[in-house]
Amino acid sequence: MQTTINTNTSTPNKQGLSVRQLAVIGVMTAVTCILAPFSVPIGPVPISLTNLAIYISLYVLGTKKATVSYLVYLLIGFIGVPVFSGFSSGPQKLFGPTGGYLIGFIPMAIIAGILVDKFTSNKLICFLGMIAGSIVCYGFGTTWLAYQAHMDWKSALFAGVVPFLIGDAAKMILAAIIGPQIRKQLIRADLFF
Repeated sequence: MQTTINTNTSTPNKQGLSVRQLAVIGVMTAVTCILAPFSVPIGPVPISLTNLAIYISLYVLGTKKATVSYLVYLLIGFIGVPVFSGFSSGPQKLFGPTGGYLIGFIPMAIIAGILVDKFTSNKLICFLGMIAGSIVCYGFGTTWLAYQAHMDWKSALFAGVVPFLIGDAAKMILAAIIGPQIRKQLIRADLFF
């Protein structure tokens, strides 16, 4: 039996992704790995750029590939590479007090991504999609924080959500402004799939 390898970098192989697509996913995973560790500790939950990296990934990759990119990032951090906030890593971070936010970014990407994919040029709808996704992420994160840190839900909400609302809104606005421009350039360069 002879095996053939797809050498065309723009045509998907039998698994569904071309070499070029895998490369762009890898680049966005690297961007997340670079941005996410930089954080400002303000309590049990630090301010980080993880969600901004995810929002931009949605424009660059589309929902499915952006979610895959984020899952690869989680795996990289889980196995011990210091890519989580504060240059931390490992299972203890995922299962620790802020792990719910890390897991909550998965449905956030899917929910926001669906609207970004369908309404890329409508900044308001994309922004509303990011808000909806973030609410779900906040729910996951706050519930897990309350459980892990032995806080009541209100205290967890004031520790893990309220201080981040303005900054997260600014990240969403930034992504809604520059994201469509990045996607246009990628389409023009035949790098968006």
